[in-house]
Amino acid sequence: MSQYKRKNDGNEASHIEDGPATKHLAMEEDKMKSLFNQKIWDPKFQDDLEKTIAKSEPYNWGSITDLVDDDLLRSVRKEIENEIHFTLKETDIYKVNQSGDLANLSGLDWADLSRLPNMYKLRQILYSEPYRKFIAKITNSKYLSGSKMDMSVNTYTKGCHLLTHDDVIGSRRVSFILYLPEPDRKWKEHYGGGLRLFPSVANNIPYTDPCAKLVPQFNQIAFFKVKPGYSFHDVEEVKVDKHRLSIQGWYHIPQEGEEGYIPGEEEAWVNNNNSTLSQLEFNLLQEFEYPKDDRKLVVKEPSQEEQLTKLAEDITKLSTDEIKELSKYIAEEHLTEEGLQVLQKNFLENSALSIDNFLNEETSQLLSKLIKYRELNEKCPTTVKENKKPWETAKPPHKWRFLYLDENEFNEESQNEKNELDSKLYDLSQFIQSFVFKKFIAAITCLVPLTQSVIVRRFRPGNDFTLADRLQLNKNFDNLMDCILEGTLSLSVFDDWENGNIGGYQIYMLNEEDNGDDQAVVHDDNGESVLINKAASWNSFNLVLRDENVLEFIKYVSWGAKGSRWDIKMLWDVKDTGDDDEE
Repeated sequence: MSQYKRKNDGNEASHIEDGPATKHLAMEEDKMKSLFNQKIWDPKFQDDLEKTIAKSEPYNWGSITDLVDDDLLRSVRKEIENEIHFTLKETDIYKVNQSGDLANLSGLDWADLSRLPNMYKLRQILYSEPYRKFIAKITNSKYLSGSKMDMSVNTYTKGCHLLTHDDVIGSRRVSFILYLPEPDRKWKEHYGGGLRLFPSVANNIPYTDPCAKLVPQFNQIAFFKVKPGYSFHDVEEVKVDKHRLSIQGWYHIPQEGEEGYIPGEEEAWVNNNNSTLSQLEFNLLQEFEYPKDDRKLVVKEPSQEEQLTKLAEDITKLSTDEIKELSKYIAEEHLTEEGLQVLQKNFLENSALSIDNFLNEETSQLLSKLIKYRELNEKCPTTVKENKKPWETAKPPHKWRFLYLDENEFNEESQNEKNELDSKLYDLSQFIQSFVFKKFIAAITCLVPLTQSVIVRRFRPGNDFTLADRLQLNKNFDNLMDCILEGTLSLSVFDDWENGNIGGYQIYMLNEEDNGDDQAVVHDDNGESVLINKAASWNSFNLVLRDENVLEFIKYVSWGAKGSRWDIKMLWDVKDTGDDDEE
């Protein structure tokens, strides 16, 4: 799984494919055409729409209202409601109700139309030759396959969403979504569930905020030309207790034996896309990524490394003065010899550690008061333009989106002018970057931290997340372990995070690439790959020793959350103490 691109965007699980029984069921062309709105066969309508799509922003896309015969589509909706079972599925990139039963219809004898006759009829006309030629013309997409059919049915209920992606998988050429919300009620903008389109800074780099949005209505189709690295879009979260039902589908490059087939075209298309993925994996686009992964060597003197090594080998080497310095922020119960030994024992047993009530009472109460005040009394910025320094927006949005404290904005002269919360978070971050804190880390982990990266983050409701990514090992220095020590100090003041329905939780999971395309599945029939699922909380410190087989992400924070997820994220490249003990 690339940290930027997704091999599955959440809408592939349920395919309707041709079976041998479909050959004799071809619909007559006149009858097929009659099931569409007749305006789409008008040459002037086609020409006008083609021109509109060619000029559309941010890329070639369009929509048509009242596309299909109203009676047919109402019947399709009833069949879906009565015959198809939906299962909630959740990954790092989406939360959606998918039609599990429909996935099994690829082996169905389509001569038996007793269950889904109208769905079958709809599929026939959407992949018919006249309609494919119509779509190809208005999108300027050349020929489209009539044999490779790719459709799924999803329903987005309250809290469901699909994050930024470009739909580039395999031989897809045109993407479409046919909307089926309640037919006699208008779907209003404040319900959420809109299709949002993102412009691009450069190939594979979308802007953080969308520039266009379609509010879906019954019997409306949206479509766009799949353009690798540019056709970025998402589905905003549904905010109400209503069903945003839709049929998602794709038109593919012509297959062998079809009109427009070009030998090698599909292979070249797929290989080109894979080349793009490879570029991303090798970090050739890091210049567009913020905040930077700037783990720098901070322990440069041999004497400092020696001090850390001694602490990693003997926890009692923390001096009285160092304990006093640490207690300015850390609760004293964790700094006693007994407390340190308990933490060390737990970490060595699990390669992970969770410390509740980590900060001392004075620091905890002050930060809680300041964060609550900001949450309740200051408008939360939702776009890049609304955001104000010293906070910046993480980008690009097909990797992550959150606010982070830009510490370059702080200096001695400006410190007194800063907001009190920003200043206190900055001071806490500086403490975490201090040498005495690295001594504390060495003592409880028996590891020697040699580099560091510390970021203060805010994940806003209805906006922010990080997608699952691979570990980026630091190749700049010798003698480092092939893993990273990660710390997260959670500072989320409200208490509605535990059930997971509003997201914001932190996941560590195995990177099981051989088990299909969905590598970051959170909720489905098999949760074995999830190693740690930690809800946002107040004043808890979590440490994880993470290797290359472990993915990590922060789940999208729902619009329904009472407030933001606040945390401080830490990364350390580490070396061990040279002990040959394999355990």
